[in-house]
Amino acid sequence: GAEAAQAAMGGSGSVLPRDPLSEYQELTFLSKQEILLAYKRFSELLPKEERENACSARVPKSQILTLPELRANPFQHRICRVFSTSDAGDDSMSFEDFLDMLSVFSESATTDIKSHYAFRIFDFDDDGTLDRKDLEKLVNCLTGEGEESQLNNAEMQQLIRNILEESDIDKDGTINLSEFQHVISRCPDFARYSLIC
Repeated sequence: GAEAAQAAMGGSGSVLPRDPLSEYQELTFLSKQEILLAYKRFSELLPKEERENACSARVPKSQILTLPELRANPFQHRICRVFSTSDAGDDSMSFEDFLDMLSVFSESATTDIKSHYAFRIFDFDDDGTLDRKDLEKLVNCLTGEGEESQLNNAEMQQLIRNILEESDIDKDGTINLSEFQHVISRCPDFARYSLIC
């Protein structure tokens, strides 16, 4: 039983018991090897004394942002917000949050799943639609924060008009999830902008 499994694990702290491993495999797009590697990486983000119980620990956002996948990602703060299940709203991650994030990042994740999460990441005010404010923030994230790379107001308005013209099928001035997924199905490169592909 579980106790034997614990004993077999030898309390090494970086091995997952078999049952959760199978469950995680069913719930994600990751292989067993990838899940075990994720567990090792997650454990290493924790202080040594917490590594033994990594499954029930939370890693602070500041540590999550040190991951190579996020370090140069212009949407790093949004990614932490969208994948974190923290009640405190501090964007910390549990091991399951971390697995969800890696699963969506993985090449095996479907375009539908990727576009669903890209939409949530781009929805800066979390209101379920991409409006002009969200699109402005999105463009600013993609062009960088430097003065010389930022678009001027006229360029920004023109670009947002173009995006809405291309994507806003019901012409209500915002892009909903199905409109967003429609754009991505026609133009998969757009999904790569979210850097989760």
